Amino acid sequence: MKKLVLTGAAGRLGSYLREPLSKLTEELVSSDIVEDIGKLYPGERYQRADLAEFAAIEALLEGADMVVHFGAIGDEAPFEQILGPNIVGAYNIWEAAHRHGLRRVVYASSIHAVGMHPKTERIGIDAPHRPDTFYGLAKCFAEDLGRLYWDKRGLESVHLRILSCAQVTSTRALGTWLSYEDLVQLVTRAIEAPVTECSVIYGVSDNDRVPVDNSGAQFLGFRPKDNAEMFATDILAAAEPADPGDLAQTRHGGPFAAIALGNSGLAVMDVIDDTKSVE
Repeated sequence: MKKLVLTGAAGRLGSYLREPLSKLTEELVSSDIVEDIGKLYPGERYQRADLAEFAAIEALLEGADMVVHFGAIGDEAPFEQILGPNIVGAYNIWEAAHRHGLRRVVYASSIHAVGMHPKTERIGIDAPHRPDTFYGLAKCFAEDLGRLYWDKRGLESVHLRILSCAQVTSTRALGTWLSYEDLVQLVTRAIEAPVTECSVIYGVSDNDRVPVDNSGAQFLGFRPKDNAEMFATDILAAAEPADPGDLAQTRHGGPFAAIALGNSGLAVMDVIDDTKSVE
């Protein structure tokens, strides 16, 4: 590729994607709303853009082959805050991609698009939308938007329903963990696949306790290598007894399924900020 765009480049997941993506293209354009992301990798440049501003996104995607869209508010928030970056921003990405003739959008969707399904159901990639938050609702919108733009305009997309891509700090993460190495492989496969049409795939490592069925997306060639079971002994020894009446423990969305709409889900989770810096 000549030009690949990464949104959300200043975020934690974006920080792990920048270097490997810079090796897949002549030019990686990393983007976010911060003024500067510091030192850049060879072949990378930074272009600030607000997802909610169409003109900025249209300029960002000009001349690009594909866009890896990881930019958004990455937590539950009031709908008025989610609307601009997560919903309008998704439309702006797809519309600008269509206008500039991009081949594909690779999108960071989430388990929260289907987060209210009971964990007793091992859901597949065809599970109907059942969002647990406004954040999850925005993911549903983007998945449907991707389907619409494929059906009506022939713009391919891959929707990566990430479960939990962070250090393993809870019993839930023993099943939902996506390692950074497997994240990179997942995004790379989504970029390099010859044909994707509009596809959904779960972003999860090869955990013994994985709670979803990814078999419907085998064509993408994603073969995760890591397994959260290596953390199980310590995590289970420190865990409180299970509560079958707690939605955070009985729904696929975990804590996001139990919080009140508009309230932060990350505030009740132990997510370690291990954002990668350029060496």
